[in-house]
Amino acid sequence: MTHSYDPRSNSNGAGLWGLPDPDTQAEFYQDVTLKRLLAWVIDVALIVAICFVIGLLTFGIGFFLWGLVYLAVGFVYRTTALTNKSATLGMRLTAIELRRHDGQRFDRQTAALHTLGYYLSMSTAVLQMISIVMMFTTARGQGLGDMVLGTAAINRAAERR
Repeated sequence: MTHSYDPRSNSNGAGLWGLPDPDTQAEFYQDVTLKRLLAWVIDVALIVAICFVIGLLTFGIGFFLWGLVYLAVGFVYRTTALTNKSATLGMRLTAIELRRHDGQRFDRQTAALHTLGYYLSMSTAVLQMISIVMMFTTARGQGLGDMVLGTAAINRAAERR
């Protein structure tokens, strides 16, 4: 059974959340965790490619500052992509997008905070493992940063049904 989803109304069973209900609208969260992994691989490859080009354009200096260049490019890429489409290129290719707790797409502030949360969770293995376990065990497939911000990734294809 498919359900329509309108983030402006709470008639979709979302209760206080504007996000689709994971019990009555499970198609919005189906395979999202695995899609997020694939999207992450695509995004990392793209960021590495951009950093490589920057390294070449700076006559090799960028390679010596690889860590800083990677962090800066990744932060700008993720924040800009999430602000514009509520999804990075990898997320768009895997047909998912991130939504705020009220069901709306990301604004600049939410995108920056989500990216910051991603970098914080990636900073230690413990936080990253907690986030991964949460993505596989929570009803909405939310990681640690998602839970703090109240955001979730959803299938875009389910929204069109």
